[in-house]
Amino acid sequence: MILFWASVLRMKRPRWTIIIEVATMQNFSESARIGGTLVWYWAICRRQVWLMARGIDPNPSDEYLAMGRLIDRNSYARERHQTPFGDNKFDFIKADDGQTVVCEVKKSSRAEKASRLQLAHYLYELKKAGFLAKGLLLFPTEKKRVPVELTEELQAELDSLYAEIYALTEQAEVPLAERCKYCGKCAYGEYCWG
Repeated sequence: MILFWASVLRMKRPRWTIIIEVATMQNFSESARIGGTLVWYWAICRRQVWLMARGIDPNPSDEYLAMGRLIDRNSYARERHQTPFGDNKFDFIKADDGQTVVCEVKKSSRAEKASRLQLAHYLYELKKAGFLAKGLLLFPTEKKRVPVELTEELQAELDSLYAEIYALTEQAEVPLAERCKYCGKCAYGEYCWG
């Protein structure tokens, strides 16, 4: 199997110039661990999934990532943020009429389908552990709230998605870069177009 890792070479204007070097390695000792962010990336870009599964993180100084973190931190400030559960971190959890509600805060509804799958993944992981919960997507800048419930159909979609993620992450080579509507604001952009 081929393992990729990134090396930062030099500053080029305000953006980093990055190369991906190739080294031959044995197969990974375990399958990718699927967390909510990996599910979200799967709905956006397969290349991002492959990179993240190998521990190649997006540009940490990306302005859109920083804005998303700021919105997450400053919205719903009275709630406890980043609640860990297995390989996942819920933005926050609240109780509503005796029902547990997992809340996911996003800066916009542009990738609502991906956000819905991410939240459904959290609900599914809780269900597997014996906890029943509802989900709520929150888009504070749009003042929009979208309830999410885990249905049989959504569970089947997630099971299929997990199989696709495992197959993708087992590939020896990174998937080819393909332009999509999210590329312009992508924190992994330098890995594809840099």
